[in-house]
Amino acid sequence: MSPIFDCRDEAQLLTGMRQARQAIARGELVVIPTDTVYGVAADAFDHQAVARLLAAKGRGRQSPPPVLVAGATTLRALVAEVPEPIERLVEEFWPGGLTIVLPAQPSLSWDLGETRGTVAVRMPAHRIALELLEETGPLAVSSANLTGMAAGITAEDAQGMLHDSVAVYLGDGPSKTGIPSTIIDATSLIGGTEPRVRVLREGAVSRAQLRDVLGDLLEPDPGSDEEDIPASEPGSGDASGTDAAGAGTPEAPEPGSS
Repeated sequence: MSPIFDCRDEAQLLTGMRQARQAIARGELVVIPTDTVYGVAADAFDHQAVARLLAAKGRGRQSPPPVLVAGATTLRALVAEVPEPIERLVEEFWPGGLTIVLPAQPSLSWDLGETRGTVAVRMPAHRIALELLEETGPLAVSSANLTGMAAGITAEDAQGMLHDSVAVYLGDGPSKTGIPSTIIDATSLIGGTEPRVRVLREGAVSRAQLRDVLGDLLEPDPGSDEEDIPASEPGSGDASGTDAAGAGTPEAPEPGSS
């Protein structure tokens, strides 16, 4: 069975982080703690590693994983453009539980699955995840569970589902909240005729918090008088199928890792 390293112990932290970096470099999978739930991670630029991640979870290319980054600078390198309203959201809620779908930078040589030209990006608020991201670069990360099962909130939960499909498990005790990230589709802010931010899944960041920053750019709340206003089409592909922590269909209780 692949090892679990308890990162609350300094010695295990150092060993676990070293082995995690090496595993990512070899194209293997690693389970990491995040501020939402535990995630299973792979090198975002290694298409075989991403395929292993999808296979380990029991999902297909139609549900591509989101990408975790160490900061807004990396976000700008991965997407075609960061509109000013999204800059404000990043300043307010990153690091934290907000996953943002935008058109991907077309020059990137990666294959996350059927993304339709988009990518879902998040900066987690967790020291271990951020340290690993600083050293490895962007990671494709989905919640550490089998598709259809509850997301793992401990490394042991994840190990019980993913077994030896994962090379290294980094543990940091139970997830603080176990609440998945909120996913928003902001693609129509880039070249869209009717700019409107859509909430694909409400999670750690509420609609009220989003509206405080976005105002009328946020779609009407469900059940509101304005709800029958048609939502604008995404400017660069339909991101309505975005994975919990990405760019494929969110699985309701499943956090996108983030």
